[in-house]
Amino acid sequence: MKDNPLKADPASEEILLELPQPYKNHNGGPIEFGPDGFLYIAFGDGGLRNDPVKSGQDRNQLLGSILRIDVDSKSPGLNYGIPADNPFVNATGIKPETYAYGFRNPWRIAFDKASGRLWMGDVGQDLYEEVNVVEKGGNYGWSDREGSAPFGNNPPVAGVGPYIEPVWQYDHMAGKSITGGRVFNSSRVPELKNKYIYADYVSGAVWALSYDPATGKATRNEQLISGGVPIFAFGEDQEGEIYYSRDTNRSEVLYRFEVDPK
Repeated sequence: MKDNPLKADPASEEILLELPQPYKNHNGGPIEFGPDGFLYIAFGDGGLRNDPVKSGQDRNQLLGSILRIDVDSKSPGLNYGIPADNPFVNATGIKPETYAYGFRNPWRIAFDKASGRLWMGDVGQDLYEEVNVVEKGGNYGWSDREGSAPFGNNPPVAGVGPYIEPVWQYDHMAGKSITGGRVFNSSRVPELKNKYIYADYVSGAVWALSYDPATGKATRNEQLISGGVPIFAFGEDQEGEIYYSRDTNRSEVLYRFEVDPK
């Protein structure tokens, strides 16, 4: 963007990473720069049902993981660098790009501007949708677990665990496809400040989650919209204001939250 800060040069494109997908779904795909300047990339387990190739717990590949890479350097044989403080840099049987793993289909990740905390929504299969606070080196259980519950009849993969449970989960009576959101850092709507705003694409409901970092637990989950708003994604501006896009015939529209005058 050196000639025009509002226009990128298409000729400057460089492919950093390509990852084959064994099936057509669970591609995940959200990317976000962290406060450390590194790029975080979330991949799903590769698709189908029941994680048939056990990608969630197989650390010899990159599916089912959040990766952390350096776009400003190149490690040998790669178009990107491996940060020296990645949790598995010197481990055997696990890719050094891996920051955390055990995910089914991370549908949106986001850093909290105030705390630097990394939030993620992980889409469930049979029972639960998850809200996770992602820890460096953490194993979030899929597909040995779905949410806080054991999953399936297959024996656990040897040598993995313990598992980190979600800070919040909801069952499929409330919704069936979480859209991970962001922490509201704007003071324009004080009722939402410091709360994690997220949604469910199928039910169209939207919630605000309060979180206690001292205990690592959610303390309250408030419903903002009861249904009918199928949100694809949330975004954030420099002031911490949250916006969202939804499934509508006016696809160019962005929305923000307002206090109901009633």
